[in-house]
Amino acid sequence: MSSSPTGPSAPAPLPADGPAASPAADGRPDRVVPTWSDPVAVQASEAVGGPWGRHAVTGRALFWTPLRVCLLYATVVLAGAWLKQSPCTDGNWAGSVQYTHLCYSDAVPLFGVHDLGSGAVPYLDAAVEYPVLTGAFMALAAVLGRGYENLATAAGLLPQVPPVQAYYVATCLLLSLCALVTVRAVLGAAGPRPWDAAMIGLSPLLLVHAFTNWDLFAVALAVCGLWAWARERPVLAGVLLGLGTAAKLFPALLLGALFLLCLRAGRLRVWLRAAVAAGVAWLVVDVPVALLAPENWSLFFLLNSSRPADPDTIWNMVITAAGGDLFDGPLADGETPVVLNAVVAVCVLLVVAAVGWLTLAAPVRPRVAQVAFLLVAGFLLVTKVWSPQFSLWLLPLAVLARPRWRSLLLWQAAEAVLWVVRMLWYLGTAERGVGIEWFFLAVTVRDVAVVVLMALVVRDVWRPDEDVVRTSWPGVDDPAGGPLDGAADAVVLRRRRMIRSPDRAAS
Repeated sequence: MSSSPTGPSAPAPLPADGPAASPAADGRPDRVVPTWSDPVAVQASEAVGGPWGRHAVTGRALFWTPLRVCLLYATVVLAGAWLKQSPCTDGNWAGSVQYTHLCYSDAVPLFGVHDLGSGAVPYLDAAVEYPVLTGAFMALAAVLGRGYENLATAAGLLPQVPPVQAYYVATCLLLSLCALVTVRAVLGAAGPRPWDAAMIGLSPLLLVHAFTNWDLFAVALAVCGLWAWARERPVLAGVLLGLGTAAKLFPALLLGALFLLCLRAGRLRVWLRAAVAAGVAWLVVDVPVALLAPENWSLFFLLNSSRPADPDTIWNMVITAAGGDLFDGPLADGETPVVLNAVVAVCVLLVVAAVGWLTLAAPVRPRVAQVAFLLVAGFLLVTKVWSPQFSLWLLPLAVLARPRWRSLLLWQAAEAVLWVVRMLWYLGTAERGVGIEWFFLAVTVRDVAVVVLMALVVRDVWRPDEDVVRTSWPGVDDPAGGPLDGAADAVVLRRRRMIRSPDRAAS
């Protein structure tokens, strides 16, 4: 039996950045080790002999630092994700293989739709229904795919593959790089909890949706923006969030989270620097395309305005239950759901208002990741578009907001089950698939899991003495707070007992 992870014999771990270290001056560990503190990690460690001891703590060695171990975890999971996708890579989807093997990916059919194999440039030569940087990502993968084809033809030693397969392999390699960057950024923003990045590397959600679409690109940019903010580089943070918004729109919500926190701390000038940098970065990317191909550039915005409720949204379930007559009623193809758009806009504003009130009324200023997670999760719950891979937006935010293995794994298990049921629903009951009632049940379970996770984060915000990040190390305020870390309050809606570290109380 191993000794208690919290007892006096518990070993003192080392900093995340290197192997040489010593315990803190008061004898406490200077790194949070999950097998000493997280119940799920403690139980899982029994399979290898129990919680790690002083000489077994990975990171004390010269090479196997927490960063490298977490990157290794991610590499193994990404390899599994590739094996899952391999039946679909050549574009031959006969027999509905994309559904029976759970390997559907938008990249494969859109390769032909956008004529990427012949060198068409997104927006300039073909209309693309994604933001500009995502189109650039697609174009880069197409260039790499054609480069491989030319090399295989010239050398005669490399295997010949269909153009779509070369393109998709390049896409997956680039997305894998984005996933590894995300792991690094989460570790950098986690402060004295570097092992929280393992929750990204070992994520079931990463296994299921790493290569479903191009969302990992925007996720990497957004999390790097939060890491830059944590390093007190607001301009760089703004640039990265602006670029992320040019790839997917959700990073703009992170700027909203930073605004609410800076408002409470009276640091709006710092936020303004980040916001201006984000706006400039977005304009530099989008304006040239908007000028050269205005119709194709605006396609993304027009489609999002005119599209109906996605299958796995609460709005689709409500509309289906009402027989299709709710809100706008039956619509013709391409007709804009005006009423639904208005209802969704009001709900999004209510989510922002609720998170804003919580941010300003909480007894202690919430952490950046907590507010960002609540905003993005609330947005996804009430919006009319929740594509399955959008849940990747939540992954790094959830890890940083509430790094508890049990709740995160349960939520991601619900996401994985939803993907399986969604594919079987697309397959159809005639082909041994499932009916829509099973799909709606899976959607409901996923939504409940997200709401529960949000409720747990709200509880941590309202009871900061139960926040695992703040209680894992004395004096910690917000490892990802950057300019906000340790800042005093300037605007508060409700005053309650404040929790202060011994250092700040002494000052």
